[in-house]
Amino acid sequence: MSTREELTAELQERMVRFIAEVILFNHAVSAKLGLGASDSQFMTLLRSYGPLTPRQLSEHTNLTSGTVTGVIDRLESFGLITRQPDPHDRRKVLVTPSFEAIQEKLAPLYEEQGRRLQAVLATRSDHDLRVIADFFADTIANADPLP
Repeated sequence: MSTREELTAELQERMVRFIAEVILFNHAVSAKLGLGASDSQFMTLLRSYGPLTPRQLSEHTNLTSGTVTGVIDRLESFGLITRQPDPHDRRKVLVTPSFEAIQEKLAPLYEEQGRRLQAVLATRSDHDLRVIADFFADTIANADPLP
């Protein structure tokens, strides 16, 4: 195997491990709050995309409408989201993150991870940071939707 092939294999393996570590950490945070594993994924989607309809959440997660409703109900009971009328279509509702509750309940649980990430990033040059940012942008842009 060439050095490039070895390096790309190593990057793929490290990416898989990184993803697994992030998922496990999110599950632990959810469990600490009494939330389910899907709950943290919904919060990540809402943070990334902004308010979404229940149907959009279902499409992003490949979960049934009943499961999505259950997750929304649970997140709403914890005050982490609200349901608001869609300003463009009164028949629809938007699931909107409650930033105050997120800051109060979730942010403290992620502070240490944030500090660790900042410490790692501080060791990289501006050029390295641009390469990393471009890599993640390209990876996200080329991700396949769920089967």
